[in-house]
Amino acid sequence: MEFIDLHVHSTASDGTLSPAEVVRRALGVPLAAIALTDHDTVDGIAEAMDAAGGTPLEVVPGTELSCDYEGTEIHMLGLFIDSENPALRDFLTNMRKTRDERNLAMLKRFEAGGLALTHEDLTGGNPDTVITRAHFARALLSRGYVSSMDQAFKKYLSPGKPYFIPREKIRPERAIELIAGARGLPVLAHPVQYRLGWKKTEELARHLTEAGLKGMEVYYSSHTPGQTARLQVICRACGLLPSGGSDFHGSNKPDIELGSGRGGLRVPRILLEDLKEAHSSIISGSASRIRPATRAAR
Repeated sequence: MEFIDLHVHSTASDGTLSPAEVVRRALGVPLAAIALTDHDTVDGIAEAMDAAGGTPLEVVPGTELSCDYEGTEIHMLGLFIDSENPALRDFLTNMRKTRDERNLAMLKRFEAGGLALTHEDLTGGNPDTVITRAHFARALLSRGYVSSMDQAFKKYLSPGKPYFIPREKIRPERAIELIAGARGLPVLAHPVQYRLGWKKTEELARHLTEAGLKGMEVYYSSHTPGQTARLQVICRACGLLPSGGSDFHGSNKPDIELGSGRGGLRVPRILLEDLKEAHSSIISGSASRIRPATRAAR
């Protein structure tokens, strides 16, 4: 059986491997397909697809958008997106601007608190990366201000801590609209992580299905077998397709490996085939006008 990973990050956002390095890692596993889903950006897609050229690896162009649902941050994956879509590009450019403003304000707070960090500390030699709190955590660790990434989040970077500044997020309905407008398939990421409880999670799934949600991440690195089974039930009740991925970030999440998560994750390729079939139906013969998921020449 062939396996896939439809939730992967690179240095285009807060991963530690470049898109090309992610592709090489996937080939070594080996995996049949990956989706590059960097936070609020599509900048790594072209590099990943180029790196996969002439190999058996299928690269699905994607992104992960940060949303706010009744005060809880949730994430929306967009799979099979047209990464050149003007509306999506404009939105991501604006999100990048608001992130940069937030990051500058946080740097000033750290400086005022006697914790000197620079913008170069955050980028780690990659000026084009989308800076997230993981970049701050890594910089604090490298400067010796904390003993671990986890401590950085708990002491400095979580909501309610003095150095934390929330960033602008959108409603999940807007994320679905943007993804659909870019001819993509909207998938709710890691629903158990939001700690809404099962009743509220199903309410969220039903509400977002009415807004155009097409899938939900049933298979995920931290899901227990019981949680996976419960999410399968919710998918069937809502008419959603199951998806799955590790949320691989390289050494920023050292316990999560590409394709296998914390060791037990296995996402069968048939899930991707079902998602692709749904995507083809949605775009109704207009695939020739978008940049679809590509299978490299075998």
